[in-house]
Amino acid sequence: MEVRSALTCELFYNAALFEPRGILALPGALAISMKQLLEFIPIALFFVVYQLDGETLRLGNWQHEFDGIFSATTVLIVATALQVLISRIASGYWDKRGLWTFLAVGIFGGATLILRDQTFIQWKPTIFNWALAIAFGLFHLIGERNLLERTLGAQLELPKPVWARLNLLWISNFLIVGALNLYVAYGYSESTWVSYKLYSAIGFTLLLTILTALLVSPHLQEAEAATDADND
Repeated sequence: MEVRSALTCELFYNAALFEPRGILALPGALAISMKQLLEFIPIALFFVVYQLDGETLRLGNWQHEFDGIFSATTVLIVATALQVLISRIASGYWDKRGLWTFLAVGIFGGATLILRDQTFIQWKPTIFNWALAIAFGLFHLIGERNLLERTLGAQLELPKPVWARLNLLWISNFLIVGALNLYVAYGYSESTWVSYKLYSAIGFTLLLTILTALLVSPHLQEAEAATDADND
């Protein structure tokens, strides 16, 4: 039951960018841990490189002085690109969520580097999450099935009210994450925002996974009980 619930939560997590297959390339909880760890590496590197501001890296005759948010943004773009490529090699297909993330990082990070203005990379999490909120909201208002049900309805059988509550939960998460990002970016120092970017990415993902599990697990248990009764 625990493995099935974990897989279900990962399916919902992947559904954020319309890719329900992401966890299926590797078995069970190991795949979940590896995939989520891989996704946090670019953010962690962004944080680490930012802390090296003013330090100089020397490799033979070559040297590079770390330049705060700009060096960190460069590493974030490169690491995100490598993450997408590694995921492609490991799974055998292009992860849509990873591609969309790389596109956003490339656009806003590139603007930050070209214009030497950190505002663009600071706005990226907000624009990205609010765009998802709009997409989920539109599908919630039009048609008979919301985006989560359209994406995962073939894998999971849930009552309509549960799909609706899940969709609203995810919309709320995207809106709150986007708003808090701006609050920290404009209300606190740049270094505080960089730290927040790392810890909030981990914290909100865990929170959303837990809340999703709380909503979905009772219905999985009911489905398993019904299946066991039929087998008996």
